Amino acid sequence: MKQIFKVYAESEKKNITRLHSAIKRYDRIAIFRHCKPDYDALGSQMGLATWIKDNFPNKEVRVLGDNHVTFTPRLFPYMDELNEEWFKKPFLAIILDTANSSRIADPRWKKAKFKVKMDHHPLVEDFGNVSMVNTVGAAASENIVNALINFKGKYVMSKEAAGYFYAAIAGDSGRFQYASTSAHTFAIAGYLLESGLELSKIYQKMYRKQLDDLYVTAYILNHFTISEKGVAYYILDAKIQDELKITTERGKENVNIFANIEGVNAWCSITEDPKDNCWRISIRSKEKAINGVAAMFEGGGHPQASGAKINSLDELPKFIAELNKLF
Repeated sequence: MKQIFKVYAESEKKNITRLHSAIKRYDRIAIFRHCKPDYDALGSQMGLATWIKDNFPNKEVRVLGDNHVTFTPRLFPYMDELNEEWFKKPFLAIILDTANSSRIADPRWKKAKFKVKMDHHPLVEDFGNVSMVNTVGAAASENIVNALINFKGKYVMSKEAAGYFYAAIAGDSGRFQYASTSAHTFAIAGYLLESGLELSKIYQKMYRKQLDDLYVTAYILNHFTISEKGVAYYILDAKIQDELKITTERGKENVNIFANIEGVNAWCSITEDPKDNCWRISIRSKEKAINGVAAMFEGGGHPQASGAKINSLDELPKFIAELNKLF
């Protein structure tokens, strides 16, 4: 298993050394990630913050960004709230799981003396003094853990840190079902399990539902549409969200209802976002890469899991037509 960690890290050998040196050099560290966070963004962030605190107890480590509507505090603790004074002294910024700077949840990463980017999305924009982008990883957390394993020195992976990292990998790989899952993904998961993780407790926290969620599911099952090419989708406008007592962010949580249905090739949630005056789309697929279509509609992501945006439902037929072309 150690060999697979070394081979995977070979291309990032110099950057891993630079990351390690930066963590040792700075006493104040702020960890950032993208807005509207998912399992990987939050799990990577909290996993790395916990790992640094465990191994460098004298350092001040902060986590920045928006809280999640349901994951916080069920699965991840609340983010830190810092005033402007904190950012006036030198600090290290580590930005995770974010392809372009406009999506970083807190703009104060720009104030850092030294910046490190760690990501697994296709390269969109380089920012920071060190850019560690490996698109092979099923999750940003997979790449981060591999970097930590390859640090020179004796360090520990606590059960708490491992739990955050595991939730991140399981979430972004679709519980190890997506095509991005590799032997290395399983090797990293195995390494994390050595900390004494109880998988049943992690999965219970990740996928716990409330009774009200059943009404949302019932609505979707009674109001979905499927195209002639097997593209299934449901629409949740602002009025329906109010009636179902859910937020825009929660609108996409049922998208995988269609994941294992024969005849469904791709599936989407289309949720109105009144704050930004747009409709947010989460897209999933069984085999075909859908991130190219996402990119056509102000989005992007992974081959089987992407996000997009349209400004009105008038654009929806064109969006569905582009997905139909894939099949």
